[in-house]
Amino acid sequence: MNKITILWVDDEIDLLKPHILFLEDKNYEVITCQSGQDALEALSMQRVDIVFLDENMPGLSGLETLNEIKQKDGSLPVVMITKSEEEYIMEEAIGSKIADYLIKPVNPNQILLSLKKNLDHSRLVSQKTSASYQQQFQKIAMDLSMVNTYEEWADLYRRLIYWELQLEEIEDSGMFEILESQKLEANSQFSKFIERKYEGWLHGEDKPVMSHTLFKSWVVPELDKGPALCVVIDNLRYDQWFAFEEILSTFYRKESERTFYSILPTATQYARNAIFSGLMPSEMEKKHPDWWKNDTDEGGKNMFEDKFLDAQIKRLGLDLKWEYHKISSLRQGKNLAQNFKSQKDNDLTVIVYNFVDMLSHSKTEMEVIKELASNDKAYRSLTQSWFKNSPLLDIIQQAQLMGMRLIITTDHGTINVKQPSKVIGDKETSLNLRYKTGRSLTYEQKDVVEAPVPGDFYLPRITMSSTFIFAKNDLFFAYPNNFNHYVSYYRNTYQHGGVSLEEMVIPFIVLSPK
Repeated sequence: MNKITILWVDDEIDLLKPHILFLEDKNYEVITCQSGQDALEALSMQRVDIVFLDENMPGLSGLETLNEIKQKDGSLPVVMITKSEEEYIMEEAIGSKIADYLIKPVNPNQILLSLKKNLDHSRLVSQKTSASYQQQFQKIAMDLSMVNTYEEWADLYRRLIYWELQLEEIEDSGMFEILESQKLEANSQFSKFIERKYEGWLHGEDKPVMSHTLFKSWVVPELDKGPALCVVIDNLRYDQWFAFEEILSTFYRKESERTFYSILPTATQYARNAIFSGLMPSEMEKKHPDWWKNDTDEGGKNMFEDKFLDAQIKRLGLDLKWEYHKISSLRQGKNLAQNFKSQKDNDLTVIVYNFVDMLSHSKTEMEVIKELASNDKAYRSLTQSWFKNSPLLDIIQQAQLMGMRLIITTDHGTINVKQPSKVIGDKETSLNLRYKTGRSLTYEQKDVVEAPVPGDFYLPRITMSSTFIFAKNDLFFAYPNNFNHYVSYYRNTYQHGGVSLEEMVIPFIVLSPK
């Protein structure tokens, strides 16, 4: 293994001989220079792993040398060492992306800690993270066999996401495979839990906040605290929320983070309409037949969300000034961002943002997106990149300046489907890959949660003999005809409509402006 090479630049380098001997005794190679110019020449002739740079030197100053080094190699870590504690020097150095900042006199252990933090950080973090997950593995496995409430499932799911994000950073494939198997087992047990509990939730048993009770239970109480911007990002999974949470922290302070449960099917026309109407699908069909469309009906299935919301607000007797906006294109997003000041007098501004949903559909249909979002880590990264550069972030920044509270949530999540499950239905059967509704459905019973009487699930009947089935785990429905082509096309795409933690357990975040 090659020695780590340090370039130490200080006009009083002779006084640092004990430090250098200490580092050499730890098996580091130390090259010394007494000026910034000498350091730049040394760097042009030899590869080094890190630079310790004195700030106060005659000739080329430490900050000037730092700028020259960064122009030549922006990735080379530079630790600034100075006698001065003046704020402007710190700010200059930090602005130039230094790796660390030490105040003289430094002792050898400070130097050693900085080296480990900057050069050995990945290995140390990897070892610690792997060891910590190994300790947690048994606890999660034990909890999986005992968890039996919706609160416990939400907590377990957040823990699994936490470890997924930790392990993906260290790229320990062995540990990651163990976690993936634990996620599969969790979804298997969760599907059984939903089979036992879901219908009871709809008929008054101990139940979580769900799509159709969300607005009344959690959104309305927030409106007593001041004007709010409520953003519903279609198809946003819990882990994708974590992908851009840090970006928001510049403008907003998180007040609370709660989870609610999507209704079944975990599909936009059902779950999102339920949020805005405050009703279950069969109730929407009965109360608002002109606005509700079944799977087999022609036309868009989410064309009347503003009308559903208006009816719910009136039903709840709320005196609100509110507006609703649906963003399905970059142009629409930019237009709203340019005119957002018009929302300043609203009690509630609701925005439905469709980008993540479009991203998941594009992954199915476009090869380039399949490459860019080949797994959950890449899917999160793509979501983060979109958010960072989107009109939505501009809108949120304006909302912060206007003193608006911020609510971020979604209608349902999505899951990367891996395994096919054969299903047979007639030509009137719905087309979704994660749920089916129709008559005379033939399917693998072990692969689905069944709703043989749709009314018991507050779902509409398309015909007198229609039933619903929902795919479990990471399965997707495939017809026997042209089976192999169909499976090849849809495997490893993001779908929704079925029963999984990713689709059903949903974040509800409340933030206040900084």
